[in-house]
Order: sequence, then structure tokens, then C-alpha cells
Amino acid sequence: MAKSCAIILVSALCFLSFLDIALCEKDRFFIEGKVYCDTCRIQFFTRVSKFLEGAKVKLVCREEGDAANETFTGEAVTDKNGVYKIEVDGDHEEEICEVSLVKSGDEECGEIPTDGYGHFARVSITGNNGITNPVRQANPLGFMRKDNLPQCKEVLRELGFDEAGRLV
Repeated sequence: MAKSCAIILVSALCFLSFLDIALCEKDRFFIEGKVYCDTCRIQFFTRVSKFLEGAKVKLVCREEGDAANETFTGEAVTDKNGVYKIEVDGDHEEEICEVSLVKSGDEECGEIPTDGYGHFARVSITGNNGITNPVRQANPLGFMRKDNLPQCKEVLRELGFDEAGRLV
């Protein structure tokens, strides 16, 4: 009798410790994204764009409606493929979380766009959105090159744009 009670007790403790690990992992997320050089200054990736190594990005979560109250911040630097990864603890369902460009690793391609959406990416960091994978993919972010590459005229024409980047 004592032996079976001990087995049940040990089994229950093992199950509870497993459950605790599973619950702790639920509130750990990983934000991944890429940073590229916008070689044509049009704020989207083209065949002549390149991914940037050594670019610095920052993730900031804020309470909705209160931009001054930051609840989480994290930074990362891109690898040789332009990929960054930021680990986030906690669920941020009620917050607005955005990854933004901080500093480029390339002197020729370091301008942060001030208009449009190429300089930040909003991410949902919660386990209550139907996504079971803890990895959240952010949209690519692009620094702009100082001057367009010579190939940009051809690239723009292939995409149906004029030299100014307007649809034709």
C-alpha cells in the first residue's frame, strides 16, 4: 500500500513539474526578422537589395494609448544573413509591440526612412492569438542607401514603376 502511494505521489510530482515547465514556456517568445539595404530607395525589397550584417534593431512594447509607458524593450544585431532574434519573456497581448531600426552596419546604407512603414514592424506577442509556435516573424526592415544603384532604373521598370517610383 505504501509503495503504491509513493508511486502515485512521485508520478503526480513529475506531472506537475512538467506542467510548470510547459506553462513557463508559454510566456516566452522569440521575435525574428531581417534587415536589408534598400538600394533603390523605394522602401521595399528588390532583386538588387541586400541583407545587412551588423544592423541594430530595437523592440519596444507599450501600453495601448500610453506611448510613454514602455513595458518591455529588447535589442539585437543582425547576423551575416541580415537576421536578428529577440527573446521576449511574458505575454504582451494588451500592448503594442514594434521592432524598429536603430543603426546600420553599412556606412553606404544607413538612412532610416521617416515616412511609410519600412522603419518599423508591429508584432503580436501573445499566446492568445491561435499561433502555437513561440516564434513571431516581423516584416523586413530596410535602411536606405545614400544613392540609388545604377541598376535601379531597370528594376523599377520591370516592376511597373517610373524612375520616381510611381506606378505607370
